[in-house]
Amino acid sequence: MVVREDRKEQILEQAVGVFAELGYYKATTAMIAKAAGVTQPYVFHFFANKEELFKAVVDRAVRRIYETFIGVEAPADQLEETMGMAFIGIMNAHKGEILLVMQAHSISEPAIREHVRDKYRLIYEAVIAKFKQAALNNPEAAASQFMATGLLITLSEVLGLPELLHFK
Repeated sequence: MVVREDRKEQILEQAVGVFAELGYYKATTAMIAKAAGVTQPYVFHFFANKEELFKAVVDRAVRRIYETFIGVEAPADQLEETMGMAFIGIMNAHKGEILLVMQAHSISEPAIREHVRDKYRLIYEAVIAKFKQAALNNPEAAASQFMATGLLITLSEVLGLPELLHFK
């Protein structure tokens, strides 16, 4: 069923754009269906509701981040920088998706907030594991710092304030 999966990916791709532009609350499944060139009932064929569609968009982006971080190979003294550059690469290639995920914590719907919390925890634990594998000092603190820097990079992008990135 390649065509079906292609359509599902097409819906997810368009959902990223609509959610990124309008936010979760203003975006509708009708808008996403129109952007994807399908009917709204067809969207519901794949996703039970808007919340499930949003969570699927988050899952796709988190999977991309997770697989990228896990796949980074670098000497211990270059690991954080290499992973940071990999994150910037993802952001450049999939900006809307990454910005959406990095802001998803602000949605107050309990099911979405819990889902996003679990996804952030997954990334955090993956970063810790990577740092432990490289025998970095205090991998938990390094992972927290690494994720904080990622959030700051995202905030800088969203607000158009590159001067926020003057650190180190």
